[in-house]
Order: sequence, then structure tokens, then C-alpha cells
Amino acid sequence: MIKLTNLTKVYGKLTAVNSINLTVQPGEVFGFLGPNGAGKTTTIKMMAGLLQPTAGSIEICGFDVQNNALAAKAVTGFIPDRPYLYDKLTAEEFMAFVSRLYSMQDPSKRISELLALFGLADWSNELVENFSHGMKQRLVMASSLLHEPKVLVVDEPMVGLDPRGARLVKDLFKDLASRGVTIFMSTHTLEIVEAMCSRVAIINKGDIIAEGSVEELGRLARMENSHLEPIFLKLTGGDEAIE
Repeated sequence: MIKLTNLTKVYGKLTAVNSINLTVQPGEVFGFLGPNGAGKTTTIKMMAGLLQPTAGSIEICGFDVQNNALAAKAVTGFIPDRPYLYDKLTAEEFMAFVSRLYSMQDPSKRISELLALFGLADWSNELVENFSHGMKQRLVMASSLLHEPKVLVVDEPMVGLDPRGARLVKDLFKDLASRGVTIFMSTHTLEIVEAMCSRVAIINKGDIIAEGSVEELGRLARMENSHLEPIFLKLTGGDEAIE
């Protein structure tokens, strides 16, 4: 479970995230949307422990991210929008490195299974520098699942993936959710959110302006039976590009 309580991040005179409150239940696929500069990435970085909040708290499976960071990170997988990897390691070496971060005793079977799942088995001994962007994204995803997290925080999961890779990720997320994993997903691909997410929150200028199912957001926007894209544009006040 994820619980954000009065979560705030201030940079000088700019309030990037303004006292937001969200709860995401186990087994839920939750969509987090907003225009450019709305506060999505700042929120996600605070959830991942990469930024310190100015105020408020974040709980991951009951562990406070600020006060019990190691325990919170031990149950969290994080997939960033840009894969940051060590180019001079092979895929297998990188996975082994990640396994040591989580103090896994015998990860070889798990590593092999995940590399095969993400179509990287034949590339396991190749240097990461030779990978395409999509392959790097799949390797990051594989590494994020290595320790079998209970919560998965995802920023733009489909960037760089071909249609086969995108379908794999969709099916994987559905399977993880069915087994009780909480998935918190930010993406600009609204069709994916509409198809996969049971609930959605929209952040704009640091504030949560809407939360609920797509149907509930449609009623809020007075656009019943509409798709998410026009609902999103109406609630955020324009047709600006989505981050």
C-alpha cells in the first residue's frame, strides 16, 4: 500500500507539490497524470527516496520513506523514465550488482528467469553499451522486479518499447496486480491508463485536482461516457502537451 499525507515540496518561491493526499491499495494499478511541470516527477522522486519532502510523509507498506528508508526501499521497485545503467557491465553483471544491493543470497535463477521474460537471455553477456534504448528499458524493468517488490513505482513505462515489449509490460503489470502488488504509474499514454488503471489522480500546478475512476472523472468534467483524453484536457484547462 502507498499512503501520501500532506506531501509538499517547495523550491524557493515555487511550490512544486502542494500538500497532496493519496492512498493506493494493494493490487491496485493507479494512474498519476498531469500537464508539463505539474509535479508528477517531483512526487515520484520523493516516493522513491530521491528527494526529501519539505513537509508531509510517504508510507510504503507501512514504512515511512524518510524515517525508515531502507525498509521502504526493500519493498519498492522503481522504474524511471530514463534508464540509468552501467555501460561497461553486461546485463547479467548489472542484475547481479542489483541483487547485492538487496542482499539476495542466491539470485542466479531469478536473474535468468527475468532476463528470459524480458527477451534478454541471448544478450545476457553483452555489454549494456551495445543495447538499444528499448533493451535498456527492459533491463531496468527486470532489475526492478528482482527482489519481488510489493510496490512498483513507474515513470513512463512504455518509452522506447516496441509493440511486443509494450504488450509484455501490460500483461506483466496485470499479473503483478492480481498477486497483490501495488502499481503507481505515471505516463503520457492515456490509452494505457484508461485500459489498465482502476483509479486515476490528476495533478496540476502541484495540487490534486481530480481523483477517481475514469467514469467518475467524466462525471466531474460533465463528460459522461467520454474517453480520458478529452476529460483530462477539460479538467486541466487546455490542450497543452502532456508530460
